[in-house]
Amino acid sequence: MTRTAPSSAPAGKQMLSEQVYAHLRDAILRGDHAPGDPLKPQDLAKEQGVSLAVVREALVRVVGEGLADRLPNRGFAVPACSDRRWQEIAEARRTVEPVVLRMSIERGDVDWEARVRAAHHRLARTPAYLPEEGEYYSSAWSEAHRVFHRTLLEGCGNPVLLQTFDRMWTASELARRWSAHRNPGRDGALEHRRLEEAALARDADAASELLIRHLTQTADVMADPM
Repeated sequence: MTRTAPSSAPAGKQMLSEQVYAHLRDAILRGDHAPGDPLKPQDLAKEQGVSLAVVREALVRVVGEGLADRLPNRGFAVPACSDRRWQEIAEARRTVEPVVLRMSIERGDVDWEARVRAAHHRLARTPAYLPEEGEYYSSAWSEAHRVFHRTLLEGCGNPVLLQTFDRMWTASELARRWSAHRNPGRDGALEHRRLEEAALARDADAASELLIRHLTQTADVMADPM
């Protein structure tokens, strides 16, 4: 009896979907699609040379990350700058993260201190902008930024709280990049340095207040109609 080799079609489709998802996610974060722009599956499928099914799967994933909206009877679109969600996410972060930071400062050990220092050093030494990546934050800086903020909280030792941070961080990524473009004079490097110094000095009150101000500045810029 002859055995039929398992089909590689599902694996191939999954690989295509992953590639289209990564391309679309990067394009939105780079600013290739402006706030409020429609994301037309037919156009994306033609551009990428893939099926509509592959594109729709990728779109559903970016919607799940908060990088696109699914509009009833109108397809998909990049969220608008004025969307209320940015204020809601900022409110959630200002409520949760300072509390977790306090716990981290109270519980963090010497290894945590070393990781905070290393994460800040990496962030400070990574270029925020690269000509080839357009006018928004570079992908390397964005990752160093995420790692620094997450490392500040990791001393809490609570994986559930850190997972909550991860979800809020992803949901706020677009607002963070757009806010930099709308407020180019902001000294984020100084804000991060002060956060690091307060955390390593074990000054929970100062660190929490600095973090709240840091998060509020981003939200305030997004609320500005400009």
